[in-house]
Amino acid sequence: MTVELVDYDVADYISAPEDAAAYLDACIEEADGDVGFIAKALGDIARARGMGAIADKTGLGRTSLYKTLSADGKPTLETTLRVCEALGIRLRAEVRTDDAA
Repeated sequence: MTVELVDYDVADYISAPEDAAAYLDACIEEADGDVGFIAKALGDIARARGMGAIADKTGLGRTSLYKTLSADGKPTLETTLRVCEALGIRLRAEVRTDDAA
């Protein structure tokens, strides 16, 4: 029996703004403080929308965005907010309900 493996790219499955927001929310929840994990999630969404278009909307370089929005990226809060604005995503804060607060 032969098994064929194909590359999986989450960006191929993020089509609606609601998908993008749900994906980012889930990644933030699972990140456990890993900034690179969240940066990569933003990068996945930006690739789904077109990195060039996001670069144009943010005024940042496309190549720079690819690097910043990768698993090794450490975007500044300013960059994160600019990318979220360009993606039509709003970040929110909520009160923690566990004992870690």
